[in-house]
Amino acid sequence: MSRIGKMPITLPAQVEVKVDDNNIVTVKGPKGELKQKISDLIKLNVEDGVLKLSLDSETREGRSQFGLSRTLVNNMVLGVTEGFTKKLVISGVGYKAEKRGSKLVLSLAYSHPVEMEDPEGITTECPTATEILVSGINKVDVGTHAANIRAWRKPEPYKGKGVAYEHEEIRKKEGKSGVKK
Repeated sequence: MSRIGKMPITLPAQVEVKVDDNNIVTVKGPKGELKQKISDLIKLNVEDGVLKLSLDSETREGRSQFGLSRTLVNNMVLGVTEGFTKKLVISGVGYKAEKRGSKLVLSLAYSHPVEMEDPEGITTECPTATEILVSGINKVDVGTHAANIRAWRKPEPYKGKGVAYEHEEIRKKEGKSGVKK
C-alpha cells in the first residue's frame, strides 16, 4: 500500500471538493476551478475538512494509481489556493525577454524575435530582461509552458548561454585546449 496515498489532505476553509459518479474530481477555490478524472479503483471521502483516499480493490493497478491520485488531488487543492510558479533565467549576450500584451517576446540570437502567446490559465511576467515567471493554478500546464519556453534555447554546456530554470545546475565542459601533439 502506498505511503503517499494513505496521507490525508487537509482542505482549507475556502476550498470545495466534489466527486461525480464518473470519478471526476472538481476543486473550487479562490483562484479558480480545476477538474481531473481519477481512476475508478480509488474512492474519495470528504469528512470535516479532510479528504481521504481509499482503494476500492487491492489489485496491482489499484495500488499503482493510489499515490498518483492523492498527489493529483493535492496539487489541485494547492493550485486553487496558492497557485504554482516557475522561474526561468536567461543568460547570454543579447539574450532577453519582454512582455507585450499577452505575448512573451524572446530575443535568443535567432534572425527574428520569438513570440509566444500565453495559454489559457497561464500568465507570464518579466520582472527584468533576463527573468521570466510562469504562473497558474494547474501545475502540469505551468511546467509544460515553462518547458516550451526553455526549448527555444536550452543552456549549452560550454558557456551556459540559453534559457534555464532558476536552480538548474548546468554541467560545463572544458573547451578545446589548443595544444598540438
